[in-house]
Amino acid sequence: MLGMILKGYPRISETFISNEILLLEKLGFSIHLFSMRRPRENFTHNSIKQIRASVDYLPETLLKPLPRLLYHNVLLAAKHPKTYAAVAKIAARRFLRTRKSATIKHLMQAGYLAHRLLPGTGVTHLHAHFAHSPTSVAMFTSRLTGLPFSFTAHAKDIYTTDPRQLREKIQLARFVVTCTEYNRRHLAGLCDGDQTAIHRIYHGIDTRLFSGSQEKPSPPAPPYRILTIARLTAKKGLPTVLKALKLLGEQGVVVKHTLIGDGDDREKTLALIESLGLSGISRWLGTRPHHEVLEHFRKADLFVLGCEVASNGDRDGIPNVLLESMAMGVPVVTTHISAIPELVEDQKTGLLVPPGRPDRLAAAMLRLLTDEGLRNRIVPAARRCIADGFDNRQLINDLAAVYRRHGIGKPIRTA
Repeated sequence: MLGMILKGYPRISETFISNEILLLEKLGFSIHLFSMRRPRENFTHNSIKQIRASVDYLPETLLKPLPRLLYHNVLLAAKHPKTYAAVAKIAARRFLRTRKSATIKHLMQAGYLAHRLLPGTGVTHLHAHFAHSPTSVAMFTSRLTGLPFSFTAHAKDIYTTDPRQLREKIQLARFVVTCTEYNRRHLAGLCDGDQTAIHRIYHGIDTRLFSGSQEKPSPPAPPYRILTIARLTAKKGLPTVLKALKLLGEQGVVVKHTLIGDGDDREKTLALIESLGLSGISRWLGTRPHHEVLEHFRKADLFVLGCEVASNGDRDGIPNVLLESMAMGVPVVTTHISAIPELVEDQKTGLLVPPGRPDRLAAAMLRLLTDEGLRNRIVPAARRCIADGFDNRQLINDLAAVYRRHGIGKPIRTA
């Protein structure tokens, strides 16, 4: 039984995780989910309903559930005093590095997981999604129980985590998975000479779900329909996108922009739309379910995202929305940061520009909207790229092979 520790479950913005769980189950893996937070949205994607895994929720905070946390940690410490003391020493060392109280919370959650939730589940290996909080809980739980652990590192969790903390997690883990070659090289560089295996496996998408019309589309005409789907956070470069839309308007290009997503920068983003005079051009729809997102893809002439490295180091890996757009036959314009060039090859499967340059972004958008020959080359090439290298039904076999290589799950029978 594989015990998977998640930041939250289910989450609309983390469909790639629920898809992974569902596909692993279809390959015969038994999974038990442990979530650090309850759902934030009041709706889920249909794929969630197909997942059979049981879910247990950890106490989210320290204060209100403190009696429960203390009760189970004290009992665990009484049963295994030397082990608990050794793990508490690791937690103290990690706390002294960063002075973040979250370390104490993660130790307490691990004690609760080890004493209250794990017994009787049959879990033999722990795997965490995201290298920060979930992996901290997995690491402490592993030390408390003797169960091996591994983790998948994604984007923000890599580049905003103290390198010393991340290095220690890698060294203690059985193995690490990450979703881009850019990430793999970065993680390997943190632990030069360490023997922990770091596997690069792309997330991919369900190419059956994201499959637009295969017919040659009519050339787009004004008003051009431009789509952006993103969490409203700094690394998505939404100010660059909005300023590019402003520039297009000043050039007399008539566009209609749809923005789907939500996040910490919601008010800032909506204020910028207002201050740039884009209220009649750009509409914000918030977070939407899959069937609505698919309809917006079908209507779009162009997908645009202005990804950049945020001031705190946060950055994207490969945004899944780029894969989805390319699979749907909607050409993409984005930036050449992080691992995006591993997916989008400039002028072959999309257009790439430098981050933070609305002038360059606007020019690329206009080119891909009006150059029919370029669109006719890019759209089918982008579709082939996704079909050949980013189909999650194929990529899940690579992940399953990694798990089996490390003794997790049943081996595939061969004739």
